[in-house]
Amino acid sequence: MKLLALGAAAVAGLALTAGTASADELPSFDFTDCPAPPANADPGTWRCEAFVSQGKLTIEGREIPLGEMRLTFSEGRVSGQYAQAFGALRHEPVRVPGLAGTTLQLRYGGYSDFQSNDARRGELDVYAVLRHPLLRKECSIGTAAAPLHTVVHDDPALPPTVLSKNPPTFHFGVVDPGLALPATQGCGPLGKLVDRQLGLPSPSEFRQTTYVQYKQL
Repeated sequence: MKLLALGAAAVAGLALTAGTASADELPSFDFTDCPAPPANADPGTWRCEAFVSQGKLTIEGREIPLGEMRLTFSEGRVSGQYAQAFGALRHEPVRVPGLAGTTLQLRYGGYSDFQSNDARRGELDVYAVLRHPLLRKECSIGTAAAPLHTVVHDDPALPPTVLSKNPPTFHFGVVDPGLALPATQGCGPLGKLVDRQLGLPSPSEFRQTTYVQYKQL
């Protein structure tokens, strides 16, 4: 599920819709996880982007609300070339409809690319940890070694909107309509039951609405 991504290069090339939002309508942005610019970074070119998103995963027509996700990364230039550094993906466990007592938590899968182009908004590898007293602790959809690869595109229903120029703040939607979810792994004897209840393996759709704010580094 490659979430989010509205990189600097993308913002520069977009005809963004103007908008306004009061302070109490915006989420709080946390830059604690921002990676510092590398030692050889071009001075004055680096900034951190903090995302606050609400997502949902649709499997065979059934929605799993994913709640709030927070992501940070830094970007800038090194020797005149675009570069980026991943910060963190933070996601609290959410209940899984149809599986009483089961929670799902997204974790970073080790790869990200938030430099947008004409083909997509960005890419991110993640995996989903499933927790239940009767499931083994290794139970997951995808793994750290074999994560889910998401490629997100602009959601026409929620085009990018400028909410503030100082600090730069935006609102937009993304969707990955072609995310293929495998069967669960490491769940133990109840793994097949979980797969049946979730309809796995299966094509799925990942959709996200996101606020992002920039901070110069």
